[in-house]
Parts: sequence; structure tokens; C-alpha cells
Amino acid sequence: MMRDIFPIIPEPKIFVFGSNEAGIHGAGAARDAVDHYGAKRGKGHGLHGRSYAIPTKDRNLQTLPLPDIEVYVKHFLMFAEAHDDLVFFVTKIGCGLAGYDAVDIAPMFKSRPANVELPEEFLTIIEMEDLK
Repeated sequence: MMRDIFPIIPEPKIFVFGSNEAGIHGAGAARDAVDHYGAKRGKGHGLHGRSYAIPTKDRNLQTLPLPDIEVYVKHFLMFAEAHDDLVFFVTKIGCGLAGYDAVDIAPMFKSRPANVELPEEFLTIIEMEDLK
């Protein structure tokens, strides 16, 4: 049996993970989202249960270009801002099976609302960019 990749986050936090537009959710954080947070197979984008899917791959499981991922991230950030009663725990989306580095993805979250928690590596990258 495969070990869970991420520790269980406490309620009411929402688990934000990288997905594919087809909503297959077969491995990595996406699999954990199905197993523990109510992600729905066939739903590759948005809030389902205590999870929020941000596509980093297309329907054919090919990695999306960064500008396409950024559009999905912007939709997520607008959603999070409109739902300030929820807290969102973002995983290192795009940095696993999609193959991007954190320096490619982290800056997309720079203008996040206060209810969006980022991985430490994303925070460090954003802070370094602010120093430039």
C-alpha cells in the first residue's frame, strides 16, 4: 500500500493540489486529494469536498504551459478572496508530475489573499523576488 504523500491537514483547511483537466487524480497530491479531501474523479478544476484542484496538465496529461497554469491560479486566488471564511493550504503544484520548478510557479501566488497558505519553498522564492 502506498504511503500518503502529505500529512493530513486539519479541518477546515482546504487542500489545494495540482491536477489535470480530465480530473484523473491517479497519483501524488491529486491521489491524496481523492483519498482524504473529497476531490472528485472527472473534476479537474475547482472546489470539491475539502480540496481545490488547479490544473497543471491538460486532458491528455500533457503539462500545461506556464501562462495556462497562471490563468488557473488567478481563478483560484479570486475564489479564495471571495471565500475568506476558508483557509487554503497550497501544495507545490506543478513541481511534481508536471515537471516545473518552484521558481516557475511560486511567483504566480505573490498577490494571494491572507487565507492562502503556501509551501515554505514558495514563500522563500516570493521573498527573494521582493528583494530584487
